[in-house]
Amino acid sequence: MSPVLHIALIFALACFGIAAVLTLWRLLVGPSAQDRVLALDYLYCIAILAVLVLGIRNTSAMYFEAALLIALTGFVSSAAMAKFLLRGEVIE
Repeated sequence: MSPVLHIALIFALACFGIAAVLTLWRLLVGPSAQDRVLALDYLYCIAILAVLVLGIRNTSAMYFEAALLIALTGFVSSAAMAKFLLRGEVIE
């Protein structure tokens, strides 16, 4: 791995860490439920990107499968939360 790529990956992970901390702040302080749901969606997007960067850094395909699982569970959870906010119940 080239030194430039190594530095870029560390920089990307640091940026994702800062973004995750700011998103957690919005998740805890958010004035409405919609803000909290959007913060949760953004948090799982950050988690996907961080796992992908770790997969590139460690040259392992298992990280990409983990990112796919995070994406699937994040989509299902955000769809369930949106339905709950609209109708007040998840299962009809």
